[in-house]
Amino acid sequence: MTEFMPPVDEQRVNEEQDNSLTFFAFAKPQPETPHKAVAAQAATKPSLGVMPELLVGRYRIERLLGAGGMGAVYRARDLLIEQFGEPDPYIALKVLSEEFSESPDASALLYSEFALTRHLRHDNVLRLHSFEVDTGCKRAFITMELMRGLTLDKLLCERPLGLPWHELREIVLPLLDALAYTHARGVVHGDMKPSNVMVSEEGVRLFDFGLSQAQEGVLDGLPRLSRDRFNAWTPGYAAPELLEAQPLAPSADIYGVACVIYELAGGKHPFRRLPSTQARDEHLERKLRAPKHLPRYCWPALRRALAFQAVDRTITAAQLRDAFGITPSWRQRMRFWA
Repeated sequence: MTEFMPPVDEQRVNEEQDNSLTFFAFAKPQPETPHKAVAAQAATKPSLGVMPELLVGRYRIERLLGAGGMGAVYRARDLLIEQFGEPDPYIALKVLSEEFSESPDASALLYSEFALTRHLRHDNVLRLHSFEVDTGCKRAFITMELMRGLTLDKLLCERPLGLPWHELREIVLPLLDALAYTHARGVVHGDMKPSNVMVSEEGVRLFDFGLSQAQEGVLDGLPRLSRDRFNAWTPGYAAPELLEAQPLAPSADIYGVACVIYELAGGKHPFRRLPSTQARDEHLERKLRAPKHLPRYCWPALRRALAFQAVDRTITAAQLRDAFGITPSWRQRMRFWA
């Protein structure tokens, strides 16, 4: 992984800082006020490694919900709307991890995720509220809806044999619909895996667009940030071309979501969660069989989506959704017409 630049030195304003979006966001901090840290740590000034108890005087951090390679998500209480009588003032709040916060374009990276996700208006894509900066502790963060449910990786731990078709279909169709919509809007998710999909009483939500990219001509005002140096792909769900530093394309999302669907349908990853390049080199596709809970008519489409070579992955998210959404009556008509 490429080494990151050290944190911005507040005493040294030079040309590099003038051109740094992170420095621009933090250039004029408000007068320092004491922040009570969630983790006890003696410090003379706010540290990127300390999460304060209160952000921008409005969001009170309650507990950590989850952390990954690039960031962490907390449950927080919005004190402003609580003051006005909101019965459910809880939100989720995302910050970059300490390592990425020290990158000179950290704020731009987080804002890019916010802008790309806000560009999407779909019932099955997690809704974001705001992008904000606490200048006291030098933290940029995103506020978003708080989902109360299970991510698919946790669901698979509870259901190790996979889901029967009627349950599987209720997850797969909205997920594929969200992905098809995302691609139609010119956005590639870039990190399809079970931990980035949640199911709850409110439905299915696709989230974490931290590695996403807009295709050419979409949201041209955003800085074009290279994700390559972050090296944050999950090897078991990232398509081979991503692990070989090829450009991100919708077909990479297809490979990732196909691995997720296969795992939900049978309880096992199609390639033992090995890096896709290793699975390809070991020719594991030759041993691939349809998962037990998947109807036969869905297997050809899913098998194509699992192709190691991007040129062989000739199916879109919309086509995959349609293949899974065929009803018995339509199957009978298709057999008749054939």
